[in-house]
Amino acid sequence: MPRKQLSVETVAEAYLALLADRGIEYLFANAGTDFAPIVEAYARAAHTGMAAPKPLLATHENLAMSMAHGYAVVSGKVPAVMVHVSVGTANALCGVLNAARENVPVLFTAGRSPLTEEGLEGSRDTYIHWAQEMYDQAGMLREMVKWEYELRDGVQLETVIDRALTIATSPPAGPVYLSLPREVLAAPSSDFTYDSPSRRAAASAPAPDETTLAEAAAMLAAARRPLIITADAGRDIAAVPALASFAERFAIPVVEHRHRYLNLSADHSCHLGYNPAPLLDDVDAILVIECDVPWVPSRKAPPPACRIIHAGVDPLFSRYPIRGFAADIAITAAPRLVLPRLAAALEPLAAQADIATRRIWMEERRAAQQAEWGRHRNEAADLRPLSPIHVSTCLAAARDPGAIIVNEYTMMPEHCPSTRAGSFFGSSPAAGLGWGAGAALGVKLAEPDRQVIAVLGDGSYLFSNPVAVHHAATMHRLPVLFVVVNNAMWGAVRRATLGMYPQGEAARSNRPPFIELEDLPAFEQVCAAAGGYGERVEDPAELPGALQRALHAVTIEKRQALLNVICQGTGGG
Repeated sequence: MPRKQLSVETVAEAYLALLADRGIEYLFANAGTDFAPIVEAYARAAHTGMAAPKPLLATHENLAMSMAHGYAVVSGKVPAVMVHVSVGTANALCGVLNAARENVPVLFTAGRSPLTEEGLEGSRDTYIHWAQEMYDQAGMLREMVKWEYELRDGVQLETVIDRALTIATSPPAGPVYLSLPREVLAAPSSDFTYDSPSRRAAASAPAPDETTLAEAAAMLAAARRPLIITADAGRDIAAVPALASFAERFAIPVVEHRHRYLNLSADHSCHLGYNPAPLLDDVDAILVIECDVPWVPSRKAPPPACRIIHAGVDPLFSRYPIRGFAADIAITAAPRLVLPRLAAALEPLAAQADIATRRIWMEERRAAQQAEWGRHRNEAADLRPLSPIHVSTCLAAARDPGAIIVNEYTMMPEHCPSTRAGSFFGSSPAAGLGWGAGAALGVKLAEPDRQVIAVLGDGSYLFSNPVAVHHAATMHRLPVLFVVVNNAMWGAVRRATLGMYPQGEAARSNRPPFIELEDLPAFEQVCAAAGGYGERVEDPAELPGALQRALHAVTIEKRQALLNVICQGTGGG
């Protein structure tokens, strides 16, 4: 196969051209002195017409990572991120950990302080170049990424980039890290040749072992009341109909526990909510699909006799230092591949399973659950300060049916259910705060014609670098609705303290330390300062109208909007 030849002046130009050739559409970045060759390469590309990823400025590194994260999960494409040497890498660490624990492929790159003090194009010429150098810049994130390397010479550019992208996208996917010394980027590269398309492919998704499938099928067939628990099966949209078909055929209820994707439509007859704890006493077999924490053992665990099957591309979550959930069977396979084949193995055994009895039990539990949720919505409708239940209920009524929800802890899915694959994205299990607002911008970038709504806690919003977020929304014309469920506290800290010390001094105290967030700024004014629509909501009766006004700003006026909703002090961060 003939190699493609490109006329460029520097390695930086070759780098941008190769990224574009490999399908990288956007380079999310916050620049520094190490970017000089990249800036020049972009300027030359604009003059010569050379293809390059579109540069997207984000004025904080964690915002850049969060935007890339949101873009990646919706588009299915790998974004590139570039930050400023060691300090920029440090600022982005939270976003890198979020992407790593959620298996999101990102080409995360950083400049490197110039290697030489003089003598080469790109050598040190600014005083910060000495203090910003580290002995091991990648050391601060090596545990979080699948692969890390430093580009050492332009001759290895194609191999390095292809290796980075194939490792990032091979299951289980995840971020990779590449550092780019300034002298290497600035080096001459007049005759750059490369394979187009690339001849280096990502590994295929793992498929299940037939013997293990037969064992799992026998276990599920013998169960009187089996249960499926999942968090991330819907990461692959093809797994959503596969799960729906499997659950329906064998009358197995599904719980989405701490879900990050829509795995099963909320209106499916087998959907039994978001908390497995009320069901665990009754079940005798559990199929855990792409779920790192299917239950919290210190609070509620299945009976000792319950048989447990784990399935996923890394069913034992090998990168977690400790994870002791029982696994009678562990199946290494992508859900979209394992579910049809498990169904085929289970079909001949279906006659021995009392599917009709399972279905009756499941329907009774679902009806009782739906009735309970309805009572909660009625009870919350007039509470003041507002209940997060009422916020979620009103949002469900106001949103477009095709809207995408980005939830950083505070939306309650039982009161704002999602029914379409690819319509819901939740926080990474790493729980690095500040993800949701930036992720919503990345989602909007990937789906510009769909309504995108980010639901955030007040703490999550503060961590998102709000001024940078609203600046990016305006600059890149990404009209998103931000709903801040503002309880003026670190709700997770409060719950953890009361959970450990229910009769302790903190429980009796009116003002325990480190929990209350007093004197918060007017969040709606931060959005308005960037040209968006902002409104504070304190009356539950006013919320539906406020949502309509905000969504009008987003959908008709094409500008961002923020509702600062003052809620009860019981929610998340």
